[in-house]
Amino acid sequence: MANSCEGCASAGNCASQENGGCSSGPQSMLEKLNEYSSVKKVIGVVSGKGGVGKSFVTASLASAMRKKGYETGIMDADITGPSIPKMYGLHGPAAGSEQGIFPAEAGDGTRVMSTNLLMDNEEAPVIWRGPVIAGVVKQFWTDVVWGDLDYLFVDMPPGTGDVPLTVFQSIPVDGIVIVTSPQELVQMIVKKAYNMAGMMNIPVLGVVENYSFLKCPDCGKEIKIFGESHIDEIAAEMGVEVLGKMPLDPAYAELADEGLFYKADNIYLDKAIKAIENL
Repeated sequence: MANSCEGCASAGNCASQENGGCSSGPQSMLEKLNEYSSVKKVIGVVSGKGGVGKSFVTASLASAMRKKGYETGIMDADITGPSIPKMYGLHGPAAGSEQGIFPAEAGDGTRVMSTNLLMDNEEAPVIWRGPVIAGVVKQFWTDVVWGDLDYLFVDMPPGTGDVPLTVFQSIPVDGIVIVTSPQELVQMIVKKAYNMAGMMNIPVLGVVENYSFLKCPDCGKEIKIFGESHIDEIAAEMGVEVLGKMPLDPAYAELADEGLFYKADNIYLDKAIKAIENL
């Protein structure tokens, strides 16, 4: 007798097979967290395109939560363009044992895992195809010994391709923060990230706008170097909150270049911090 599961829309999606039959819906695609780890909340930081300061926002959120006494970690899922280790002054190679791979620890105690911490030469390009990159992201969840974390922040690559899809399907993301900048083109692409989250049933905590203005060091005037912002209208249209508008500040860049970003105090993300704490 033919197995009735042959008629399923996608192979391997049967929850169970008994007596040649198929019962209930598709299996969960969530991967199992490393057995020596405990993560209470996972926050994804996403953007519709590159160059909007997504890693900057990720590090700012993690640093702020760490200052509030929470155990925090950062999964650098931007596999081909990792920048988190540089911002925290971290270098590989990462250590490991039979338990798994141990994340590097920043000066403030934030735990970080990134491809740069696994490479012999951190300046070597990562020339991998999509399935390989997606597999590495899964291993950052299954094979890394995160220990006990209150919050794990996932720094996503830009766009809506393989890696964001893998993260949303494989890791129990509790909410995402979307990062944008004032240019109308970027804000148009924000809707793509928002719509992808909706299709994957991932809550959108809100939107953060970077490069909103440059404050004159002499007179304090706010200069809109990228033009007037429309983020409030965009957020209202999507039904989400604006969680912060951040300036272009050379002081933040200096801390990142020195590997001391955990010392930064980003006062512009207070609403984002509250939204994350209220999850």
